[in-house]
Amino acid sequence: MRQPLANAWYCVGRSAAFAGGKAGARKGGGLGAIELNGEQIVVGRDAAGALFALRDRCPHRGMALSKGRFDGEALTCPFHGWRFGTDGRCRDVPTLSSADAADFSRIAVQRFPVRESAGFVWVNPFLGPPGRADVPALPALDFEAAGACVVALVVEASFDLTTLSLVDPGHVAFVHDSWWFRPSKELREKVKRFAPTPHGFTMTSHATTTSAPVYRLLGGAPAVEIEFRLPGVRLERIAAGAKRVANYTFATPMSHNRTLLTNALYWNMPALNLLKPVARPLMRQFLTQDQQVLQHAQKGLDRKPTMVLFGQGDLPSQWYFRLKREALQAAREARAFRNPLQPQELRWRS
Repeated sequence: MRQPLANAWYCVGRSAAFAGGKAGARKGGGLGAIELNGEQIVVGRDAAGALFALRDRCPHRGMALSKGRFDGEALTCPFHGWRFGTDGRCRDVPTLSSADAADFSRIAVQRFPVRESAGFVWVNPFLGPPGRADVPALPALDFEAAGACVVALVVEASFDLTTLSLVDPGHVAFVHDSWWFRPSKELREKVKRFAPTPHGFTMTSHATTTSAPVYRLLGGAPAVEIEFRLPGVRLERIAAGAKRVANYTFATPMSHNRTLLTNALYWNMPALNLLKPVARPLMRQFLTQDQQVLQHAQKGLDRKPTMVLFGQGDLPSQWYFRLKREALQAAREARAFRNPLQPQELRWRS
């Protein structure tokens, strides 16, 4: 239970960060070296623009393939020149002599499933035997975005602790007390309806306050729906008439106590593109507030790794662990995921 789900999609970067085609090859192949759940992985695009993800380790002497050259078709290890296609198969061992009878075509680098969605690249680090492919769906947009703003940073905290911040309503008034977001003059009781969804749960659509500057930009009375989805995805959808804003946050496990936290804001109003220079630093401030408090909390959990989850405001955190437990059990039994949650109304003060 302390490990992230093995068979799931994780956000590893923006699609635009991985250049493809001939232009990408000229710029070094658009390769990206990432760390995902303890695995070192190299991600890139071939000359046709198709994504690939391989273990970032040459089987010869362990050299990182991401440090070598990529011509759009094959990666060349910078240590001894071994070449590997984007399918992971070894294509050439240039140091072999005519007397060598070894068949290098049987040598391969581990491949990982890779996809694109919502402007991001997603990798599944699962290495187990193939079975029932019942994994949470990739996040997607339900409108055509006119613009987007993305901020990502590394949190020195576990994946579970970081993911809990995505479903914890109680910390907002204390951690994110900013003039531009939601000033906390006094705590007020909130009443929200929650319903189970595939691999998660949703705070059902409700009218929100227009007092916060971020909501005033939309005008009217915006309706908000917030979905949480395994393994660590928060999808906030805001609508005011035809105006749409989506605020997506993704947690990605890098190693035992390092998590990548990515926040993406999308909108369908071209005029809001003028605010991107202002939005980005505010988003970074917001995410940094989470980063700092999570890192301090992780130090406390390192000393005593227990949590006291208490009250209805902590029920979404308990739901996360129930969902995760069910996902692990379903994988062990090679069966479909069965959401253990029921519709419920929650009350808390924030």
